[in-house]
Amino acid sequence: MTTIRPALIDDCKKMMELIHELALYEKAPEQVTVDYHHFVQSGFGPNPVWAAFVAESMAPSGDGTKVVGFALYYIRYSTWKGQRLYLEDLLVTESMRGKGIGKLLMDKLIDHCREKKFSGMVWQVLDWNEPAINFYKRYNAEIDDGWLNCSLNFI
Repeated sequence: MTTIRPALIDDCKKMMELIHELALYEKAPEQVTVDYHHFVQSGFGPNPVWAAFVAESMAPSGDGTKVVGFALYYIRYSTWKGQRLYLEDLLVTESMRGKGIGKLLMDKLIDHCREKKFSGMVWQVLDWNEPAINFYKRYNAEIDDGWLNCSLNFI
């Protein structure tokens, strides 16, 4: 059985492991430059900028539960649409994929948006990540190919 709950500070170590797993999957492990301390402070310090839900399942050994996925988000503001949840990452560890855990996380995010009366939810998906694209299409997500990503890096 899998439970979805808000992330706690004690989940950060496992979340960082999953972030590195995601970076490997996306063929960009060298792109993860955030350190553990900064990650923790950014989510649980005096001025948190992110929040997350974690998926927790029974450990295969039967000894308690372990975090097997997460959905990390923050709130952004659109001058056209108002407050929207921005989904930074939704990840289920490889060995647990295909068990409906991603759906549980996505459904929790949608419920959270409705509870907070956000105007919607936005995220990005790599154009080659067919499993993720197909997953999002099941939610009737609009996948816009008309925008290009831009960024400035200071580190």
